Amino acid sequence: MSYTEEWVTARAQAAYEQGQASFTIRPERSALLVIDMQDEFVEPGWSPYWVPAATRMAPRLRRLIDHCRDVGVPVIWTIFDDTHLGLDRPHALRYLPNGDTDWRRPGPATVWNQMGYRDEEVLIRKPSYGAFYDTALDTILRNLGRDTVIVSGTLTNYCCGTTARQAYERGYRVVFGADVTATDDESRQEPELAVLRKGFALVLDAEEITDRLTGADPATSGRQRR
Repeated sequence: MSYTEEWVTARAQAAYEQGQASFTIRPERSALLVIDMQDEFVEPGWSPYWVPAATRMAPRLRRLIDHCRDVGVPVIWTIFDDTHLGLDRPHALRYLPNGDTDWRRPGPATVWNQMGYRDEEVLIRKPSYGAFYDTALDTILRNLGRDTVIVSGTLTNYCCGTTARQAYERGYRVVFGADVTATDDESRQEPELAVLRKGFALVLDAEEITDRLTGADPATSGRQRR
């Protein structure tokens, strides 16, 4: 067979737009990662880093968090914080537009109070975008016996997307929440989902994730991504 440019392009487009990973989501093997749903990103108007889309999707994510607790899926939280006097942060960040304001947190970063964080749940303070970078997350997941991570939170194309790629590279099965992640420019949401869908993760909305965790057959649930 000769593979034409049209054929390979159509194949790639189909994977970006409709591709789905084939693994099963087992609640006893899964953990929900709630990435950086913290004051400076989610509380309206509180910082120049506010992500309005994250504030809007927070109630939906809160429902997914509650469902995961109900079915025994551990909830692991991260916050992007100032750790080790900033000496553990990638050195190049200071040169990039993402860090171009003088705004500083008035104290340690905290999970937005409307997210319902519980003291008995793991909270990881991370120094960079990915939740696996210089943190104990990999060890925690392995100690919990979890080989599947469900990624939620903000920002889709920074901390969430980087975490998904890092998890994939470490051998985890990655589920990425299409409507329980958010970014600061909503036109960037679907392009990031497309890349993750094709090469890194099973991209599902919150209702689909809930169905899979409760054993619904995706072929008959009526909520498959078109």
